[in-house]
Amino acid sequence: MDVSKEKLSDAIQEKSAAAAAAMRWSFVLTWFMRILAILWIMKGLSAWAIILGVWTPAGLFETRSTGYQATIVYFAVIDLVAAVGLWMASAWGGVMWLLAVMSQLILAAFFPRIVSTSPLMLILSACFVAAYLAISWLVAREEQKAQS
Repeated sequence: MDVSKEKLSDAIQEKSAAAAAAMRWSFVLTWFMRILAILWIMKGLSAWAIILGVWTPAGLFETRSTGYQATIVYFAVIDLVAAVGLWMASAWGGVMWLLAVMSQLILAAFFPRIVSTSPLMLILSACFVAAYLAISWLVAREEQKAQS
């Protein structure tokens, strides 16, 4: 009888340790997303500054090509929407952020005259994506362990 109580106690302790680990990675993911949200709010506001003429690195916004204007408007909207979702630590926020980052990377690769991004920003964005995916995977793995 005492052996079965000890086994039950050990199983409960293992489950609570797994749940604590899942909570830890969940906490890390939440704060990582909030830090990204702050960065993406600044990125979205810089796009709005270009549109409104507060900060125009290459001339007035209205005189630029339609492709450039469309790209800036796209990022002005999607970056702020993604930032709100990231701050809320919701699944759709992560998806919107991944869409925004991948759009930036693809446009920078294929249309460098429209989306000029430094190599440092490209590498940093890729590192953010890799970190987000790794932390999300760790959260899912730990939650799965806690459930079983």
